[in-house]
Amino acid sequence: MCGRYGLTIDQETVAATYEVERLLFNHEPRYNIAPSQDVPVLLDDERGRRVEGFRWGLVPFWADDPKIGYRTINARAETVAGKPAFRNAWKRRRRCLVLATGFYEWQKPASGKGPKRPHWIRLADARPFGFAGLWERWDGGGEPLYTCTILTTDANELVGPIHPRMPVILGERWSWNAWVDPEVAPAEAEASLAPYPAEEMHAQPVSTYVNSPRNEGPQCIELDEG
Repeated sequence: MCGRYGLTIDQETVAATYEVERLLFNHEPRYNIAPSQDVPVLLDDERGRRVEGFRWGLVPFWADDPKIGYRTINARAETVAGKPAFRNAWKRRRRCLVLATGFYEWQKPASGKGPKRPHWIRLADARPFGFAGLWERWDGGGEPLYTCTILTTDANELVGPIHPRMPVILGERWSWNAWVDPEVAPAEAEASLAPYPAEEMHAQPVSTYVNSPRNEGPQCIELDEG
């Protein structure tokens, strides 16, 4: 799964990196983004290419209670088209790019005992990228609620020793553009849902400071050699 990540660049860099026409969500560099928070997502449809803020944890249109979003922060790529919570968004091509510069996974100790060790995982050249995401609109509470989920896949050779799953990473502009383009059919978009090449990624252990979602700042991603 992917339960914590970062977008450590400022708003101006977001606009330049993702070639955005409009920024509709104010963003400061974040090092410890957690579920249920509003997160920057890239959309490209009849309303133009833009960044909006959607709550992380997809709430299906049919949900009675938005708290379902706590259980839908991730969607398995292998089953997303058929799962009730996600199939409407998938069928309607409600694809978005969840903007990121890295993510965290927690590794169990080899002995099986003791606390898990967090790792910060990013692209080897440290450039920004995107997670393949889906979004949905929920109208059950008066004002529309826009939410999103991050798709996951099997871990590659780098991430596997840390965690068996990893988010679907889209690292190049052509892949971003194809994913958010509603003209691209679901069957074609499905080809993007594969593990990112391990040799193009980097992972490092970090301190348990990141364990609390209340903690924020560059300290979250500092190398911990202990």
